[in-house]
Amino acid sequence: MSTSPTPTSRPSRHVLIAGGGIGGLTLARALRQVGIASTVFERTEVLRPVGAGIIMQMNAMKALRAIGLAEAVSQEGQPLTTLATRTGSGGVLTRLDLELLSRELGESAIAIRRSRLQAVLLSGLEEGQVRTGRTVTGFRDDGERVTVLLSDGTTATGDLLVGADGLHSVVRQALWGDATRYSGYTSWRGMTTLPPQAHPTGASESWGPGARFGIVPVGHGEVYWYATRNAPAGVRDEPGRAHETLRQCFGGWHAPIAAILDATSEENIFRTDIHDRVPLARWSQGRVTLLGDAAHPMTPNMGQGGCQAIEDAVVLARCLAREPEPTLALAGYERHRLPRANQFVSRSFQLGRLAQLENTAVRFLRDTLMRLVPTGAALRQVRDVMRFEP
Repeated sequence: MSTSPTPTSRPSRHVLIAGGGIGGLTLARALRQVGIASTVFERTEVLRPVGAGIIMQMNAMKALRAIGLAEAVSQEGQPLTTLATRTGSGGVLTRLDLELLSRELGESAIAIRRSRLQAVLLSGLEEGQVRTGRTVTGFRDDGERVTVLLSDGTTATGDLLVGADGLHSVVRQALWGDATRYSGYTSWRGMTTLPPQAHPTGASESWGPGARFGIVPVGHGEVYWYATRNAPAGVRDEPGRAHETLRQCFGGWHAPIAAILDATSEENIFRTDIHDRVPLARWSQGRVTLLGDAAHPMTPNMGQGGCQAIEDAVVLARCLAREPEPTLALAGYERHRLPRANQFVSRSFQLGRLAQLENTAVRFLRDTLMRLVPTGAALRQVRDVMRFEP
């Protein structure tokens, strides 16, 4: 990995970051490395990670290594040895040797609990740098500085504003005003523990008619799982019935799915509908730009949402360090990041449509073709995804 750029000598540069998720916190860490100050405004009173687990794929680990965080993340998570796609009965459709890719690319894919990843990102920030209980509700860009309006009635001023405020970004809404897009399926996720003899070392995703179930070991004896099912938007489980719904849908699938569900308490099951947005042609206006899910929210089918946010953060910090004029730095950031990130939005959406098929004959054809893809061809596709250079 290339060495870090020389920190800017302009002392007044200060970046305002709307949102304290993975992207916002990574940006704060990356900016600190290049000598640029930042303040993060997070709407929640207490930072609580959304979701149970996440895979830091090799491209994200390369980005984290560029800002000195790869080792800490590795220590808090678990390297994945394999990534398999199965049928609901357990038959193997595809299987990738991640250890082989790791040796080639110099990084492992690390599965980690989101709360532990969050702790790593927070550990290097100054006290008070993340201001909780404050939502960015609006902003003014006068061409020289940006002032954000906060939910507590106060304001803050900086050299530029980065909207890292997620799928329902206030900053994106103010800039572009576009709507979210429903994928056609809902999701559940949870975290549990399994006996050592039942603990997987690789990740897997199993495909059935209009439904999927994923299993990801995240270290510390814990297993993160997720499930999807075709459903109308806005439907919710009756209180106390999520576990029953999942058992009806997935209880007859291959082991250890039923055991994982049995080991997960009702209060540790979370349900959300899956949305994304149609890709934008621009992220920036003046001294304001977007990052992560605010810029390119994507369905989770390629496991790249958080990974792309981390790439954004590292590249944006490098662009700001190299170019003192904010608007030129943001233009460079877009040139570097927008085509790659938007490609993931489109590919993830299409993969979800393929994975959520219900028709028996079409699924049989899909599964047959997946089994016929040569391992080398599959590895080449994944290798292209995993490459990252800041």
